[in-house]
Amino acid sequence: MSENDDTRDDARDDTRDDTRDDTRDEALDDTRRITYRDAGVDTAEGARAVTAMRAAVRSTYRPEVLGDIGGFGGLFSAGALKDMDDPVLVSGADGVGTKLRIAQLLDRHETVGIDLVAMCANDILTCGAEPLFFLDYIAIGKLEAARVERIVSGIAEGCRQAGCALVGGETAEHPGVMAPEDYDLSGFCVGAVDRARMVDSSAVRPGDVILGLASSGVHSNGYSLVRKVLVEGKEDELTLPRVDLGGATLGEVLLEPTRIYVRSVLSVARSVRLKAMAHITGGGITENLDRALPAECDARLARGSWRIPSVFGLIGDAAGLDEDEMCRTFNMGIGYMLIIGAEDAPEASVGLRAAGETVFEVGEIGEGEGVVRYE
Repeated sequence: MSENDDTRDDARDDTRDDTRDDTRDEALDDTRRITYRDAGVDTAEGARAVTAMRAAVRSTYRPEVLGDIGGFGGLFSAGALKDMDDPVLVSGADGVGTKLRIAQLLDRHETVGIDLVAMCANDILTCGAEPLFFLDYIAIGKLEAARVERIVSGIAEGCRQAGCALVGGETAEHPGVMAPEDYDLSGFCVGAVDRARMVDSSAVRPGDVILGLASSGVHSNGYSLVRKVLVEGKEDELTLPRVDLGGATLGEVLLEPTRIYVRSVLSVARSVRLKAMAHITGGGITENLDRALPAECDARLARGSWRIPSVFGLIGDAAGLDEDEMCRTFNMGIGYMLIIGAEDAPEASVGLRAAGETVFEVGEIGEGEGVVRYE
């Protein structure tokens, strides 16, 4: 009887095992029909992208960087703060906006990464902070290693210009959410400044001088308007040389990367007291310079005291905007502004020019209500 029981048990086990194996095989077959790659996410291409960008990322490293690309977190030694009595960390996050659409139309992706770094690094510079490290986030419809490498090479170039390390980032493939050719960029920058050397508007007084540093063009703001009046329905004209742009194409002018002011401004800040600074981004001169003013002071800007690049004339004419409205939207040729005591302005101007900046004395501070006036 025990023999029969053993046989029966064996037979039951065999039958159960056979059934389970068949079920598992069917499940595996079902799984193989729709892989992660089939769903639109190619992890192998992602790995190729990481390999391709490795050299560019490493080229940005400062001595404080620990570890290497590919870790779960970017490591940066706090030794960078050791010479500060009271170090203050300053952070900023930003993107490039719809300028990316121009890059996608022209299949030119090498410069928008510079824009990404510039938007963040120039922002934290207004506090007097030195950018230390940077992280990026790339959301993309379909990941192609070669295209991502071009984007990251631009981010790395921006980091080199700003003197900060690219310590990490994320590339996320979004099939079904974004079109295959679409992508968006976000950046995150951390810097530091000794509390005693922080720059704010508290020291600004009537009689101070306002210096403007030339922009490299439209930079990275106002592109929804630019595209509406200059690009939509005229995409074929982006690659045509234009007399009114000095022989450059509109595409080249619109993709000119945002200027990074970090090295030149920090070099002058070592010898000259900077009372306030403004990065001229969305909202133009009017809505950014007022952020550097105390409530009891106005900024009085002299019209015609700086050169306005011709691209802004094209935009203004096409959109039917007057100069006041243009100044509330675009940088109008001034990408960064500094407020300095009148006695320090000559030295600051000389130092900034020696560092490669085009400098304009654009106005002065007067008593008022914390607004920007054009005279």
